[in-house]
Amino acid sequence: MPSAIAIAAHPDDVEFVMAGTLLLLRAAGWEIHYLNLSTGSLGSMSLTTAETIRIRRKEAKSAAALLGSKWHAPLCNDLEIFYENRTLRRLCSVIRKVKPTVILTHSPQDYMEDHMNTARLAVTAAFARGMPNYMSIPSREPVQTPVTLYHASPHGLEDGLRGRIIPGTFVDTTSVHEHKRAALACHASQKAWLDVTQGMDSYLAAMDDFSSTLGKLSGKFRHAEGWRIHSHLGFCEETADPLRDVLGGYYLANTSDLKT
Repeated sequence: MPSAIAIAAHPDDVEFVMAGTLLLLRAAGWEIHYLNLSTGSLGSMSLTTAETIRIRRKEAKSAAALLGSKWHAPLCNDLEIFYENRTLRRLCSVIRKVKPTVILTHSPQDYMEDHMNTARLAVTAAFARGMPNYMSIPSREPVQTPVTLYHASPHGLEDGLRGRIIPGTFVDTTSVHEHKRAALACHASQKAWLDVTQGMDSYLAAMDDFSSTLGKLSGKFRHAEGWRIHSHLGFCEETADPLRDVLGGYYLANTSDLKT
């Protein structure tokens, strides 16, 4: 059975920008996996760090179960997702265990460092998956199976300097939007946090608006997730595009002149 893994920074990031595509892959018979690199340790204005980690872990496991995905334990805390040796080796071990055909992760250009560092870690860990002399933590045998990486659209469709980031492809998530929304609602502790820190009013409405914006940008779908495919070098064949091949009519290449 082919598998896909979503590698995101914080609990609720998968649900915001990746879960619809995961759900469509699961419906196509794929095994899906769910990994937030961070515990979500700073995601509260009132709870202690230990309480926040405990609550957010429970919420993430509930969301993963609702998506029908296998949950993987986080590797570090908020604002501690660094491009460094130990985290890289631990993430490589997860990838070797899962042997994914598809990796979904953040955009290399985003509004916050945790997201961008997650993308960098996911790319390098995947690159190292087949290197016999690269020791993962825990140690696992290297795997040579091809993998294709896709980078999600950043929040606001902008990088940290407000440059526009336009998807190269769109996935129609209209049919699974309510399922995706229910998974996001599992992260109930985040409503107050996001309202105070980012002025999002409602984190569920914010996700609705973002997926609707991507749907309009596609010119075809009501709700969508946007993706940019990573270079094939070191990962897969040049023409590999598993989302295109598996999702069929749910997949749309962006031929607009606005594409970056």
